[in-house]
Amino acid sequence: MPLIFPEYLGTYRFWLTSSMLNTMLLVRVFPEYSIQRSHFLTLFVLFILHGAVYGIYNVFIYPFFVSPLRHLPAVPGGTFFFGQYYALVKEPSGVPTRRWANEIPNDGLIRYLHLFNRERLLITSPKALAEVLTTKSYDFVKPDLLRESLGKVLGNGVLLAEGEEHKTQRKNLMPAFHFRHIKELYPIFWSKGQEMVECIRAELKNSSDSNPVVEVYGWGSRATLDIIGVAGMGQDFNALQDPTNELNRVYRSVFQPDRTAQVLSFLSFFLPDVIISNLPLARNRNVRAAAQVARDTCRRLVEQKKRRLAHKEPMQPDIISVALESGGFTDEELVDNMMTFLAAGHLTTATAFVWAVYELCQHPEMQTRLREEIHAHISNFREDNVTAEVIENMPYLHAICQETLRLWAPVPLTLRDAAQNTTILGEFVPKGTRIILAPWAVNQNMELWGEDADKFNPDRWTAPGQANAGGAVSNYAFLTFLHGPHSCIGAKFSQAELACLLAVFVGAFEIKMVDRDEVIDIKGGATARPKNGLKVYLKSTGAWAN
Repeated sequence: MPLIFPEYLGTYRFWLTSSMLNTMLLVRVFPEYSIQRSHFLTLFVLFILHGAVYGIYNVFIYPFFVSPLRHLPAVPGGTFFFGQYYALVKEPSGVPTRRWANEIPNDGLIRYLHLFNRERLLITSPKALAEVLTTKSYDFVKPDLLRESLGKVLGNGVLLAEGEEHKTQRKNLMPAFHFRHIKELYPIFWSKGQEMVECIRAELKNSSDSNPVVEVYGWGSRATLDIIGVAGMGQDFNALQDPTNELNRVYRSVFQPDRTAQVLSFLSFFLPDVIISNLPLARNRNVRAAAQVARDTCRRLVEQKKRRLAHKEPMQPDIISVALESGGFTDEELVDNMMTFLAAGHLTTATAFVWAVYELCQHPEMQTRLREEIHAHISNFREDNVTAEVIENMPYLHAICQETLRLWAPVPLTLRDAAQNTTILGEFVPKGTRIILAPWAVNQNMELWGEDADKFNPDRWTAPGQANAGGAVSNYAFLTFLHGPHSCIGAKFSQAELACLLAVFVGAFEIKMVDRDEVIDIKGGATARPKNGLKVYLKSTGAWAN
C-alpha cells in the first residue's frame, strides 16, 4: 500500500508501542542509558519524547511533505499552526465552506487544514458526492466523537448507526416512512398547524401590547414536537398548549450553543469524550438531564406500545408500532431510535419553517402570491379535510418550501471519516481522513445552480419539468437530505410537515418582521437558525380571520 509506513508512523498506537518496546530494550539490555534503571521513569520520558516526535511529524511534516492530498486545490491563508481553524469558528457553521466552494477553482475536492494542521477534504462536485454517499458509502463513517456526543441526546439510532447495524435498522423502519403512509399523515400535520395558529391568536388577544411581537421559531418548534409525538409515536406532548413543556424546554436548552460548548469542542482535540462529558460543568449537567428526560419519555412510550401489542389492540402505523411489529429491535434499540426521531424530527423542520417565514418577510410579493394560492385551494381556516392531494396541488407552496430547504438547509455541514484506505475521483484518500459534506456549499454552488445560486428564487422550481430539480444539473446538487443509504429516512415526512405548517401559517396571517433590515445572526450547532429567534408582527387575513 502506498505510504503505509508514514501512515502508521503518524498514529498514536505507534507512539505508545514504540515507547514501551524502547523502555524494555533500555532497561534490560542497555540499563546504563535508562532512567535510574526504572521502567516507569524510562517509559515516562520516552513517552514524552515520542509524543514530541509524533506531534512534529503530524503537524509539521505529514501535511506539507508526505500527505497524498497535498497537491489538491487548497484554501489560502490561515495560520501555520492552526490552519483555517479561526475562520471556521469565527463564522457560522457552513459559511466558510460555502465561500470556498465558490471561490476556489476545483474539480470536486478542496483540501484545507484544521487545528494542528489536521487535513480536511471538502466535497463539492456531484460525481465526488455520488462516490462518498452512494457507490462507496460504507467506506465513509461518522466520526466516533460525533457519534458519542450526539448519541447522548439523539440516541444511537438509525441516524448514527453504521455498517450492518444501520442497514438492518433502516430496513425495519422504512415501512413507517413509505410515501403512502406519509400521505395519510397530512391531516395530522394540518390540524397541528391549525392548533398553532389558534394558540397564537389567543396569545395576541390576551396581550396588553397594542402591537404584540411573536417569535416564530418557538412556535414552530413546539408545533413540530407535537407532530412528531402524534404522527411518530402516537402521543400528543401538548407543547403548543403548554409553553413550559419539559421536552421542549430541555431540547431548547441543550441545543443552544454557548461559550462553554465551544470550549468543550476545542478540548475534544486533546481529551477523550469520557473525560470531557464528565467535567463538573453546568452544560454537561444540562445535557445529561436532557438525555434522561428524552430517554425516560421514549422508554415509557415503548412500554405502552408493547402492552397494546401484547393485548392485540389496534395501533396506528406510527414509527414505534412499525418498529415493534418488525421484531428487529431490542427495547434499548427502540428507545434509541425514538430519541433520534424525537430530537432530529422536530428541530430540523422547525428550523426550515423559521427560514421560510424569514424569506417571505423579505419578499412580501412572494408572501402575497403564496397566500393567494393557499386561499384558492383552501377557502376556510376551519377546513378539516386537507389531504395530501390538496397540499401537493399547490406548486408555489412546493417551490417556496424547496427553495427554503435549498438555500437554508437546516444542517449546514456534516462529517465523515474514511474507514479504510480508499479513493475519491481517483485520488488516494488515506484511512482516517476527515471528509466534509456541506449542504450550504453544494446547495449554493454557482456551477450547479447558476449565478443566482445565493438568491432566494422559488421560480426555479416552477419552470416546466423542474418541480423536483429546480434547474440544477444533478440531483446531488440538492444535498439537504443527503443521498444514498445514509440519506435522511424522514425526508418526505419533513417536507410534508413543512408544507402544511407554512400553508396554514401564511394562510392565516400577514407577516412582517419587526425590523426588516435586521442583520440576522446565525446560531451554530446542530442546526443553523436565527440566534435570537425571528420576531414578527402578525395580522389575520381575509376569509381566514376567524
